[in-house]
Amino acid sequence: MIPEIAWKNVWRNKSRSLIVITAVTIGVFAGVFTIAVMNSSVVQRIDAAVNEELSHIQVNNKEFRSSSDIKSLIPAYDKVVAEMMKAPGMQDLTGRIIIRGIASTAGRSTGVEINGINAAKEKQIFTLHEKLIPGTGDFLDTETKYNKAFIGEKLARELNIIRYSITEESLKKLKDEKLPGEISTKLIALKGERFTSDKKFSRAVEAVLLPGEYRKYIYLIKEAAWSYRPGSKIILSFIDINNNQTEAAFRVSGIFRTNNDMFEAMSVFVPEEELRQLTGIPENSYHRVIGRLKDNSLSEAASAYLKKELPGYEVMQWKEIQPDLAMLADMMQQIYGIFMGIILAALSFGIVNTMLMSVLERTREIGMLSAIGMNRNRIFSMIMLESVFLSLTGGLSGMLVSGIVIAATSKNGINLVQYSEGLEAFGYSAYLFPTIDAPFFIMTTILIVFTGILSSVYPARKALKLNPIEALRKE
Repeated sequence: MIPEIAWKNVWRNKSRSLIVITAVTIGVFAGVFTIAVMNSSVVQRIDAAVNEELSHIQVNNKEFRSSSDIKSLIPAYDKVVAEMMKAPGMQDLTGRIIIRGIASTAGRSTGVEINGINAAKEKQIFTLHEKLIPGTGDFLDTETKYNKAFIGEKLARELNIIRYSITEESLKKLKDEKLPGEISTKLIALKGERFTSDKKFSRAVEAVLLPGEYRKYIYLIKEAAWSYRPGSKIILSFIDINNNQTEAAFRVSGIFRTNNDMFEAMSVFVPEEELRQLTGIPENSYHRVIGRLKDNSLSEAASAYLKKELPGYEVMQWKEIQPDLAMLADMMQQIYGIFMGIILAALSFGIVNTMLMSVLERTREIGMLSAIGMNRNRIFSMIMLESVFLSLTGGLSGMLVSGIVIAATSKNGINLVQYSEGLEAFGYSAYLFPTIDAPFFIMTTILIVFTGILSSVYPARKALKLNPIEALRKE
């Protein structure tokens, strides 16, 4: 009976109730959608770290990470592999030879981490081969008489392997991408020139465009003007296992692009057999064994098992290798709960004001209900339910709208390409695909109900303080 009366009371003043419900709907939608966007960046970063860079579990020689010594090999590789395969959820394994060195071309050089890999096994554990930029080659697949190297786009730019030129073909690409005609006209001034570095090309484009045009379209222009000669040569220099300075020429077999500039700039992948020949590292010897699990949630259990079974080795799960990502992963729900709590706290003031006005307008009615025997608990429950119905109606509407918008934007993503350089410097994607899980909606519903209950306390206390006799005298 009380819930029915409360629901009818909500709609006695439709315009006022609709205004409050609309305000709650907009507030909840803004909060949920913003959190979905924030969550997508974190989820995408974690997925990229696990699937492209780290995998789930790594086992190293205890001295390797601190010293980077080429001699810090895993002493009993077969034993380590056998124990790792027994870990909960272990799906596949691969070994890596990892040495520090310098990559150089005729004009530039930079420090890199050279990874000797088994390309076939890497494809089963990582998705890096899927990040190959079309037209740049392959993932160490083609047999050739030359040494092969698979490198990141950022490193290719650092070494001036990637170049830029405005051609008829690039202008056509820009036209297909709907670049405004006046921008293309300005770029014709650069036609025929060949720029050997990203910085030189950026400065040239900046000189012919207005600041606003440059910020908005530079990424698109770079993509169209991007050029690369397959099989470009780089020199890798490093210390071999006998402490001799060694260098060798490698042909770039392909270039990959991720959302992590640091990873792209530092990582070079070469076939392990080629690196063994150059370094003198014996067969079946590796610096690191990498394991992939069936599910990300098994990382802690697998890590705990291996730390117990392999006490002489350094066993790390991805959360220990990237503690910043681990913190985000572990704190996401708490952060989002606080964020929604702040939004709902602000909305609660509007609900309190509406309910207080409703109570004061119904002073005589509430006095009459008290006079005919409705006890204080029922009056309190009625007002509390009115507040809960207001907040819950608005909240559910907000979540419904946000669910529809999230579903729509998650298909094509949100394009933040103009901020790509800043985002990718920290490893985050410039294309966001909003996502949120079901537990968050459950938590939000609980917070909305809690907000409605809290918002009803002051108006209900005001109603309970009314003297029935005095209330009945009021006109």
